[in-house]
Amino acid sequence: MDTFVTEDTGKIHILRLDQGDYVLESINQLIKERNIKQGIVLSGVGTLDRCVVHMVTTTGYPTKEYFATWENQPLELLSIQGIIANGSPHLHMVISDKEKAYGGHLEEGCRILYLGEVAILELNDNHMTRVPNKQDIMMLEMEN
Repeated sequence: MDTFVTEDTGKIHILRLDQGDYVLESINQLIKERNIKQGIVLSGVGTLDRCVVHMVTTTGYPTKEYFATWENQPLELLSIQGIIANGSPHLHMVISDKEKAYGGHLEEGCRILYLGEVAILELNDNHMTRVPNKQDIMMLEMEN
């Protein structure tokens, strides 16, 4: 276990997503346009009509992943949360249909049905990055 501390938070960016916008692609565009190096995705809500989520399906190494996809189906986007380290987001999401909820890693291809809203807290003095561990999993680390 390791901890990272920042005492200088920056701006909060609110991203409005309109019908037909793509969630992760829009977040990445905002990160690039605003030059956000470090941050926390605090909230993400809305509706989707297309979605791709990946989940792990094993407890050993190497990991095996499953990509769940929905096409032209109404979904509620219940949450998006994660960390932006060195300009790269690692985000997870929870979605639901009328019967149950699903969670996993947010992938490209998730499209807004009616609306979406994402809140990102930009951090000013935290220099996080990701480095591979011995199993080649990208782990959060503080740059010196």
